Amino acid sequence: MRAIRNLFFGFLLVALVADLAMTTWFRVEEHEEALVLTMGRANRQVEKGFHGKLPWPLESVVIRPVRITQQLTFGYTEKDGKTVLVPDEALMITGDENIVWADLLVEWQISDIKKYEFAAEDPQRLLRHAVSSALRSVMGTTSLDFAITTGKFELQSEVKKNLISLMDTYDVGISVEDVKLQDVEPPDEVEAEFKAVTDAREARLTKINEAGKYEAERIPQARAEAQQLLEQAEANKQARINQAQGDIAKYKALLEAYKASPTITEQRLILETLERILPGAEIIIMDSSDGDTVKYLPLRKEAAQ
Repeated sequence: MRAIRNLFFGFLLVALVADLAMTTWFRVEEHEEALVLTMGRANRQVEKGFHGKLPWPLESVVIRPVRITQQLTFGYTEKDGKTVLVPDEALMITGDENIVWADLLVEWQISDIKKYEFAAEDPQRLLRHAVSSALRSVMGTTSLDFAITTGKFELQSEVKKNLISLMDTYDVGISVEDVKLQDVEPPDEVEAEFKAVTDAREARLTKINEAGKYEAERIPQARAEAQQLLEQAEANKQARINQAQGDIAKYKALLEAYKASPTITEQRLILETLERILPGAEIIIMDSSDGDTVKYLPLRKEAAQ
């Protein structure tokens, strides 16, 4: 019996020594931070490396990944590589009293390990409730049409702003890094109708863009054509002025010649007119002084009459 008792105490001593060896030191990785608790109260915070402490139950240690960005999904879960919607989270009412599916991804970090451990019983659950509040408050003031079409990034920014404000108020040692709105869709029952509305809106925008493109092309072209017409009109104007000035100079010269020699000028004009109205015709000039000649074209007398 004494041998058995000695063996038992020997095993107990070995177990105690092993426990002391295992619980008096700990290791903190690069991305972690540790909080040492003395009799359940926060005593000190330590970073990477090997550290010693008093054996349990005098001291214990809590190690958290404070330098890793963690993710919280709201409105859906990942199961076997597939996305599964969570209706209780994803379904909500918009400002115009319609129902919409909305889900998002929140990226967050532990900013203060002491507050994370002691400020709330379940910080991650509190974060989920804050996400629900921030998202529903934004959707509750937004129309369904805006939410499912052009408002995604604006809504995402507003949700992030509200969520950061809430977490700062709760002060539980969680820092919100980013909010990514995944999907905002109408319920399945009216999805076809909203798709038709979306298609019509996209067609309208396409037509507007095409009209804008045509306008952008035609206006410079029309201005160039107008400038060309103005320049051509100016050139025609100058040509007509030059032609008129040339005709004036010609008539003035003709008038001076007529004043100097009326008879010769008249005869020259008659001959030039005949050449113009009878091109190629043979013209015979006869002496009118002969009294026996019959005058078939007495121009001077007709002109005098």
